[in-house]
Amino acid sequence: MTIFMRSLYIFVISVLIVACSKQQQDSDSQTAVRCLEKAEAALANDSIHQGETLLRKAIQLSEESEDWHTDYIAHQRLAEALSQSNQEEALRLMKTALTIYEQHPDDERNYVMLLDYAGTYAAQMAFNREGSYDEALDFIHRAYDIAGKKQMTDLMCQTLTSLANIAWAKEDYRQALDFAHQAESTATTDLRPGTLQVLARSYLSLNMLDSAETVYRQIDPGDDVHLAYIVQSSLAKIALRRLGATQVEDSVDEAFGQIEDFYYKALEQKDQYYQETLRQEMENQQLEYRSKMYGRTLLIVIIAAVIILLAVVQAFRYRIRMQEQEKRRLHQEAEHQKTSLHQANEVVAFLQNYILERTEVIKKLNQSGDSLITLTQHEWSEIERTLNAIDSNRFAKIRVKYPNLQEDDIRLCILTRLGIGNRTICNIYCITVSAVQHRKLKLKKDVFGESNPEITLEQILRS
Repeated sequence: MTIFMRSLYIFVISVLIVACSKQQQDSDSQTAVRCLEKAEAALANDSIHQGETLLRKAIQLSEESEDWHTDYIAHQRLAEALSQSNQEEALRLMKTALTIYEQHPDDERNYVMLLDYAGTYAAQMAFNREGSYDEALDFIHRAYDIAGKKQMTDLMCQTLTSLANIAWAKEDYRQALDFAHQAESTATTDLRPGTLQVLARSYLSLNMLDSAETVYRQIDPGDDVHLAYIVQSSLAKIALRRLGATQVEDSVDEAFGQIEDFYYKALEQKDQYYQETLRQEMENQQLEYRSKMYGRTLLIVIIAAVIILLAVVQAFRYRIRMQEQEKRRLHQEAEHQKTSLHQANEVVAFLQNYILERTEVIKKLNQSGDSLITLTQHEWSEIERTLNAIDSNRFAKIRVKYPNLQEDDIRLCILTRLGIGNRTICNIYCITVSAVQHRKLKLKKDVFGESNPEITLEQILRS
């Protein structure tokens, strides 16, 4: 029997360990890289708010895990997301990304892009506040020097485009045109639309309408709705400017501005729709996960129930064998049975006292000395419930048999049944020892109808 139970315990523990390890493997840990990927997916779907939230979480996780690459990339992405709504915060984030990279460098291409972005955001700040462009030019010239030294053609094009934009913002349209031509000569396919856009804008600012129109018509916006809007609005302005319709051009500018507002409102609605879809998807994932957990838990419960059933069957069979052996010995060991019965009663009494001694109320009663003892209603209920549980509902039966008993009398009976001394009882009721003895005698005679002076209230309650 002992060997079987040991094997059973080992099997149960093994099943639980396997189940817990499986749950641990299935749980999806939220790493910084995964959080960054989710943020980029959200931004790709124009869910700006969701993307910002995930990026901030990616920054927190990457800093906690000292994943510096993910840390500065997340700072860069967050700066991009905030570049339109909060340019000051975007510039601060880019400077932080540069600091992180310079302390933990890895890929120089990333360094060039960080410098270019920092320069762009610094230029936006200078343009909006009519300030100096020196900081922006410093960032972008550093980026251009590294890109030229390492022959990174695409990044050279990107930095030249940034320099052209800054020159245009400073209203130095000739220098902007020069930088734009240099950028256009090195432009790759994916950078060409942006380069042509700044080139055409420089021509338009110099009132070189034919050249501006030619460049604008070379731009293929593809699926970029915003770029298509810029091209079409610029072509409309060129046509109006040729006609000398300055007032109409201003009206068209206002109309296109309203269209742009509608466009951004549509983006906000798309963002809200994406967030709602994402929330629904997360709820579905949680429901699916809970379903799996419920199924796994049910399987564990079934296995545990089968194991317990087997244990009960074995225990029951063992008990039957022991009972049969005991019956065969009863005829020859009547005296031994009496002794065993007496010992069993002592064990029961010992267990009852052991249970009572472990309750908090009994500990409180036994440790109070001669000081005043106060028991709450909950503590009285707890000790009565414990006595009923180990003593065949004795006090529940007393309450039924003697319904006129006062609550104080019931509690006095409980204390007497527990073997609490008269001195401790008088500390509870704030009366003298003789008063306690008188109340016990009154209970014995008036309630339980016992007039024999040899029989105490304790004996009556134990019988």
